Amino acid sequence: MNKKLEILYEDNHIIVVVKPYNVLSQADNTNDIDMLFIIKMYIKEKYNKPGNVYLGLVHRLDRPVGGIMVFAKTSKAASRLSEQVRERKLKKRYLAVVHGIIKNDNDELINYIVKCKDNSSKITVKDEGQIAKLKYTVLERNIKENLTLVDIDLETGRHHQIRVQMANIGHTLYGDQRYGKQDKKQIALFSYELEFIHPVNKELMKFEKMPYKEGVWKLFKSVK
Repeated sequence: MNKKLEILYEDNHIIVVVKPYNVLSQADNTNDIDMLFIIKMYIKEKYNKPGNVYLGLVHRLDRPVGGIMVFAKTSKAASRLSEQVRERKLKKRYLAVVHGIIKNDNDELINYIVKCKDNSSKITVKDEGQIAKLKYTVLERNIKENLTLVDIDLETGRHHQIRVQMANIGHTLYGDQRYGKQDKKQIALFSYELEFIHPVNKELMKFEKMPYKEGVWKLFKSVK
C-alpha cells in the first residue's frame, strides 16, 4: 500500500500527495479503492495508530485525472484549508492535451455551466448557472498529431469545468470519454501545481509535479 503512495510533503497537520490516474478521491458506490482509504492505511501503518484515523478531504480531482492533492490530518487543518478553497486562496494549475491546434497563445474562458437534466453526471454550458472561469496558455503545438499542450490556471473549481469549457471552444481533452472522443485513451489532464497557506504556521506552500513522460505526454518537449 505504501509503495503506491507518492508523498510530496507531510507534517502533523497536512499531507500532500500525488493522486494516480483512475483512482477515486473519495469512496463512491463502486466500492473501488480511493485516496482517503489509501492515505489512512499509510498513516495507520506508519504511526501504528489504533482505531479510526482522521483524514479530511479538502478538494477533489475527477477519477480519471491525476495530480497533486492536499489532505488534512486534523479537523482544525481541514476547516482552515476548506475556508481557503471557498475563498479561492487554494490555487491549482493543470496541464492538458487537447484535440486540434489552438490559435490563440492565451485566453480567458468565462461560462455559465449547469448539470444536464438527463440524470447523467454530465455538465453543459448554458446562458445561466454557476460561473466558471479559467485562463489558458499554449505551451506547445504538435501539428503532426493535431494536438495542443496547454497550461490552465483554474479560477473557479467547478465539477468537470476544464473538460466542459475546453470542449465548448471545440478543443476536447485528449482521452476525455465523456465530453470528447470515445477512443478509450487515458485522459490527458494533470494537476501539476498546488499552492495554499499552511493552516497552522501560515507559511506559503507551493508544490509542483509534472506528469510522467508516457502516453500522449511523450509527444511534447515541454513535459520534462
